[in-house]
Amino acid sequence: MATPKFEAIKQYILAQIESGEWAEDSRVPSENQLAEQFNCSRMTARRGLTELTESGVLERAQGLGTFVAGLKSQSSMMAIRNIADEIKDRGHGYSVQQLKLTVASATGPIAIALGLEEGTQVYHSLLVHCEQDMPLQLEERFVNPQLVPEYLEQDFTRQTPHEYLSMVAPLTEAKHTIEAKLADAEQLELLNIPASEPCLQITRRTWSRQGVVSFARLVHPGSRFRLGGHLTFS
Repeated sequence: MATPKFEAIKQYILAQIESGEWAEDSRVPSENQLAEQFNCSRMTARRGLTELTESGVLERAQGLGTFVAGLKSQSSMMAIRNIADEIKDRGHGYSVQQLKLTVASATGPIAIALGLEEGTQVYHSLLVHCEQDMPLQLEERFVNPQLVPEYLEQDFTRQTPHEYLSMVAPLTEAKHTIEAKLADAEQLELLNIPASEPCLQITRRTWSRQGVVSFARLVHPGSRFRLGGHLTFS
């Protein structure tokens, strides 16, 4: 089956970036130029550029054109996406290390976050998500076993906790906070960063119709990750 033209355009742009031919902030060809190069409609070229822009690979400046975005991996502040999909959408390789999947006792902050009594047994997972074999996110998650009883039976090297929870306990509400922090000794080792490097931590609670499903701490090296978003006002 032939590759759709918009996918061919995306693959071409990603290859130019990966090879270093197009550096950060380089202007990429216009819709008209790509349409001519790939013998397709302008609308098809626009789709390729738009999808790469939405995934953070490119950025558009009104009246100036489309440019290669900054090299840090970028996630949206206003959407909760599966990190594996984010990385793959950038044309990069995704891998994960599952470090812990066990039962834990809910201490004060965890119990409060999950709406449970202190000391209640909860499920605890710890994973390192990697982009191009480089640690991008350390995910520590505590899950309410009453709402997700089979959490410990999963293999999170095959699907992420986010994917699994979205399937068995569909998300109805989420609340998160974002803060800068320095990593502790364990986080430094797992993220493979020096002690001086600041990190970005997202703390997130998620709900389904039955109640609070999980509480997660997502820690990212500051040199490899950033958050962004786009708001439109009428």
